[in-house]
Amino acid sequence: MSRSAGEVRRLTGVFLAATGTRQAFTVLVPVRMPQDPPWAAGPLPFGPNDGAAEREARERLFTPSAARVLYGRRWHLQAVREQGPLRLDAMELLRTPTARSPEQVLAALHFTVLDAPMLPLLRAFSGRRQSPDPDPLTGDVAPTALLAGVADTTAPSAPFALARPYTVAFLTPDARLVEALRDPDTGELPATADWLLQSLASRAAPSDIPMAPEYVPDLAAETRRVSADWSALVLRQGAAFLGHRADTGPGDFYDYAERNARGVYLDALLLGAAQRDHIDELTDDLSAVFDGPGPARRVAALEQRIARFRSTYWRQHLSAHGPANELLLAFQAKHRLPERFAEILAEAADQARLVQTQESQQIAGALGVLTVLGLPLATALSILQVLGDKSPWHLVAALAAAFAATGAALLTRYGRLVLNSLRGGLR
Repeated sequence: MSRSAGEVRRLTGVFLAATGTRQAFTVLVPVRMPQDPPWAAGPLPFGPNDGAAEREARERLFTPSAARVLYGRRWHLQAVREQGPLRLDAMELLRTPTARSPEQVLAALHFTVLDAPMLPLLRAFSGRRQSPDPDPLTGDVAPTALLAGVADTTAPSAPFALARPYTVAFLTPDARLVEALRDPDTGELPATADWLLQSLASRAAPSDIPMAPEYVPDLAAETRRVSADWSALVLRQGAAFLGHRADTGPGDFYDYAERNARGVYLDALLLGAAQRDHIDELTDDLSAVFDGPGPARRVAALEQRIARFRSTYWRQHLSAHGPANELLLAFQAKHRLPERFAEILAEAADQARLVQTQESQQIAGALGVLTVLGLPLATALSILQVLGDKSPWHLVAALAAAFAATGAALLTRYGRLVLNSLRGGLR
């Protein structure tokens, strides 16, 4: 339904001032890491497990191929550091190498927001013109400072590289944030809950990007109801999890929800980000196959890379548990990854067929040249042999006649086609 400008302003004020019982977000940034860090191996444990036990527990949830990508080359470090309302809880590094960037790594920085509204901080990440707040990741919590000596945080030059970090937010309301709570009598969820979820995921207040009334049904369809107690939304530049009943604090169900949001469900988004980076690179390299000599070699190399990506990274089914699969599919849909990968497969197949056609033309042209050159010469020598003529002058005359016949043959339409096929062949 449509909302008046006054209602949009009211919701903007409420959302920007909202402080949840639990407020956390993870920032994903691409970095380069020349060597493995001196950190603990495995994913970050948010529960009672250590790194090895956490990895074993998560591997049981995911398919073996997805588990190898997510946990085979991953490290974590629990390091508390505070700056203003932000508290750094831990950091993770996941290797996602590509052909162009073998040192590529996804860094996950886990933060908790202390006694301050979270949306203004997320809003500052997106660089909204309406936001007066500076980038919160500066000073002691800047990626450059946090990963000094471990990874290079220089912005990557890879195609379609993210201009700003990807954020995954988690917020549970208290009893005062009624805009996010289900009605205690009817159990219905107000439309404002999805608006708040969309604001957290898009890192924008309602007034920053006024929502068209026609989009409201689409927003509800895109929202994933993890359960009656919380929902998730995945967008291009961020994702968010929002609780729908008042959080009672430690010991509440939201302990479990937060562990999943910052663990298993984050893993699904990490896999999606790795898939996006590989597809971006393959798309860019496919467009340059015929720029320069040796396209056959480049097409063959790209086919090998596509096959390796397909067998290693390209997964649309993670586990028997629904939410992780749904989040990965939502990320893929937002970035159109299935359609783009299908286009890559079709384009690579077309290029392979074109290369094979060119190679066939070159082979046919070479055979045609052999025919044009060899037939007159073989005919002349055969005649001399049959006649038993051993005169050197007659041999020279026969060779001259053969070369003249060859030259004449090359001037015909067939001869010109043979020469053109050789000139147009692969180099």
